[in-house]
Amino acid sequence: MHFLFSKLAILSLLFLCLQHEILNAQDLKENTINNSTVLSSQGFPVIGKANEELFSIYQKSGDLSAAERASIISERIQRIDANTFSKDSLQILKDQERLEVIYGSQILLNITNLDTIGSKKSKQELANFYAEVISANLDIAESKYIPKNVFLKIGFVALILLGLWLALKLIAFVNKRSIRFIESKKDKWLKSLTYNNYTFITPEQELNVILFILKILKWFLILLVVYIFFPLIFSVFEFTQGWSNYLFDLIFSSFGQIFTAIWHYFPNIIKIAAIIIVMRYFVKAVKYIFAEIEDEKLQISGFHPDWAMPTFTIIRFLLYAFMFVLIFPLLPGSDSTIFKGVSVFLGVLLSLGSSSAIANMVAGLVITYMRPFKIGDRINIGNTTGNVIEKTLLVTRLKTIKNEEITIPNSAVLSGNTVNYSTFTKERGEGLIINTTVTLGYDIPYKTVYAALIEAALRTNLIEKQPKPFVLQTSLDDFYVSYQLNAYTKHANKQALIYSDLHQNIQDCCNEMDIEILSPHYRAQRDGNMTTIPKDYLPKDYEAPSFNVKTRKSED
Repeated sequence: MHFLFSKLAILSLLFLCLQHEILNAQDLKENTINNSTVLSSQGFPVIGKANEELFSIYQKSGDLSAAERASIISERIQRIDANTFSKDSLQILKDQERLEVIYGSQILLNITNLDTIGSKKSKQELANFYAEVISANLDIAESKYIPKNVFLKIGFVALILLGLWLALKLIAFVNKRSIRFIESKKDKWLKSLTYNNYTFITPEQELNVILFILKILKWFLILLVVYIFFPLIFSVFEFTQGWSNYLFDLIFSSFGQIFTAIWHYFPNIIKIAAIIIVMRYFVKAVKYIFAEIEDEKLQISGFHPDWAMPTFTIIRFLLYAFMFVLIFPLLPGSDSTIFKGVSVFLGVLLSLGSSSAIANMVAGLVITYMRPFKIGDRINIGNTTGNVIEKTLLVTRLKTIKNEEITIPNSAVLSGNTVNYSTFTKERGEGLIINTTVTLGYDIPYKTVYAALIEAALRTNLIEKQPKPFVLQTSLDDFYVSYQLNAYTKHANKQALIYSDLHQNIQDCCNEMDIEILSPHYRAQRDGNMTTIPKDYLPKDYEAPSFNVKTRKSED
């Protein structure tokens, strides 16, 4: 029996030893895993008073991550009032398998076995360390709230206020001197901004604008100086240094972000400037080539000189459009949804609202290359005759002989017929043939009519003697013959005056040659009727013939 109990005791001892070894192996494995986790994880700082970093948290606790633990501990420490801080209220308590650092009744943090991994300290040593660091931080914060050298700090405040007053005085002084200087030089520096006899802004208006800008600049400097001096005042006292840091950070962080954005955008600015400069000089080179073509110094077969500037305008527009395509991705905010939405809206608006305008522009381009007329030509479009005074991509403007200005859309010009009276008078020098028709009876010899009509044409001013005028018989009607008089002139813009003089001379020549211009259905009874020729062309002894009545007596 004794032997049996001895065996049982030995077995129990072996079992306990084996269990202890198993537990040690599990702890070793757990410690190895945790050590590797600590070495590879990132610590999260605990921030105390005055934004001072106290220590770092590496391990999680329960459901809280290391970052969440550090944030909660920082918040709890910062809520402690430094003015009423007492070291005796900061204690370390043991709660089962963890230690707690508490202040009063508030738990600041707890320490577990995981927190000791990698620190080479026990839980108690680590808790004491944390408590000492927190206590030191609160002691320093408390000392900052104790007034020291109050009179010296008041003196600093007075000095800062004096500097503020002097800065404001300096701003006012510089502003007044600047206004006086500009007013004394306004007659020399400020000139009217005019274009084509229209004054956009007068020197007095320019002066008012400059004074307004100076006023805005003055108030901006005043606000900036006041904003800078107030943080300086707050920085004198420890308990207001947080306000000072906040105000300084507020303005300098904003300016810092602006300057950082500008600095990062600076390469794009250089690219945009390079694109604009290169395109500008390239457009100048293209303009020089087309100017040479327009002056007929450079001749290209099949390319007329009057096409030069319209073609240059089209190419310039395409080049600038290409430049905008290159620059657009470099603009700030070009990839934003709002920017794209506005672009699409403008595109739809233009496409829906400018169909007729685009049709006129296309017609204007076609007319330019068709070359049906030039500025100054006398033309006829539809029922309108006049001189071309303006030709644009959208409309063509004519001036009639009654000094009427008529605007015709280019789409209407392209869809109808255009008669140009000036082409053969300017370019080829042959002259325009004007014509008029006279109807005379069959009783007048046609040779006599020819002589009278040609003589009338030769008497007319602005009609060319060579080539000689000529007459055509255009029809032989029931009651009369139609004689068409044709003559050359190189003054297409004065047709109304030429026709008027020609008709007067036709009447004179016909009357001189005893040719009566009668209505086609006029019935002439020569016996007893006065001739229709004016008295000035008749002999002085002319008398109207009497009626002759013949009777015949019948022999019956």
